[in-house]
Amino acid sequence: MRCGHPLRRSDCRWCGLLPPFVRAARSVAWAGEGTASGIVHALKYQGWSRVADGMAARMARLDWPVDVQMERTALVPVPLAPVRLRERGFNQSALLAAALATHWQLPVWDDLLQRTRATSSQTRLTPGERLSNVSGAFSVTPRASTDALRGAHLVLVDDVVTTASTLVACAAALHAGGARIVSVVTFARAPAPGDRS
Repeated sequence: MRCGHPLRRSDCRWCGLLPPFVRAARSVAWAGEGTASGIVHALKYQGWSRVADGMAARMARLDWPVDVQMERTALVPVPLAPVRLRERGFNQSALLAAALATHWQLPVWDDLLQRTRATSSQTRLTPGERLSNVSGAFSVTPRASTDALRGAHLVLVDDVVTTASTLVACAAALHAGGARIVSVVTFARAPAPGDRS
């Protein structure tokens, strides 16, 4: 119910990755060698930005606890570093959030969260290296309205979650900025060590 991982609670490694202020996490598909990874790769590295609409349609159909459905205030895409945004020309998380917003009828607060420093690509880092790579790398923007943020249940949007390091760092910044609780939605999720495919 909390992490969306298909294991019994006693076997779940995902719930241990989530801090208390993260209410729920959901993903559409497994990341790996299959179709989902190919779709994410096409979006991020081959410029297939139109595929975000179909990805978001699948994300919109995910099952959520009732309190998340009732309370969610806005969608917040994970921000890219300015240099990566210039290279890619778009933020894949922002495209997903914008498309998902039409399904859920929620606003996208894309100016709420910022990267305070550029980070290395997470793709070849160990879980410990990923944590230190993104530690302190996100903050709430100075122009963010603390009144709107205070007490909000925000939903972070990203393309893939691997070790949850980036999403936990973003959620921590939002919580420190006044959000009451944060949920997380991604298109793909990497299996935790020991998971069966």
